[in-house]
Amino acid sequence: MPKITVIQGPNINMLGKRDQNLYGVMSMDDIHKQMKIVADQANVEIEFFQSNLEGEIVDKIQECYGDSDGIIINPAAYSHTSIAIRDAIEAVRLPAIEVHITNIYKRDDFRQKSMISPVSAGCIVGFGPLGYHLAMVAMLQRFEQIKAYEEAQKQQNEQ
Repeated sequence: MPKITVIQGPNINMLGKRDQNLYGVMSMDDIHKQMKIVADQANVEIEFFQSNLEGEIVDKIQECYGDSDGIIINPAAYSHTSIAIRDAIEAVRLPAIEVHITNIYKRDDFRQKSMISPVSAGCIVGFGPLGYHLAMVAMLQRFEQIKAYEEAQKQQNEQ
C-alpha cells in the first residue's frame, strides 16, 4: 500500500482561528479528516505531521526516505526562507507537492518566491483547503504514472 506523508509548517495548526478572510474557517484537523477519507478510498496510507520548528520539519522529511512514497507539504513561511527544507526534499528523492492555501503570488513581495517549488513535483496555490484535495489527486496520479513506468521497464527487461 503506498504511503503519503503530509507535512504542515508553522501556524498551520492555527487554521480556523487566524485571519479567516485570508485562510478560511477550516481547521487543520478538518483538512486532515477530508484527506484521510480520500486516502482510505484510494487504499493509500496517510500520515500527518505539523511543526512550527524548521529542524523538526527537516527531520520528518528525512524520515520519509524509505518509509513514504510521496510528500504533500505546506511549509508555510518556511517556503520563502528555508534552504534546509529544500535540501531535505531534494535529498529524499520522493515526489513532493507543495501546497499553499493563499495565492502567494498575490501577496507581499517576500512571499512570492518559494525555495521549495524548484525541488517539488508541483505546487498548488490559492485554492484554500481545496488545494490539499487537489494535491491528493495529483499524488495519486503520480503513483499511477510511476507504477506504469515500472511495469513498462519490467516488460522491456523480460524481452
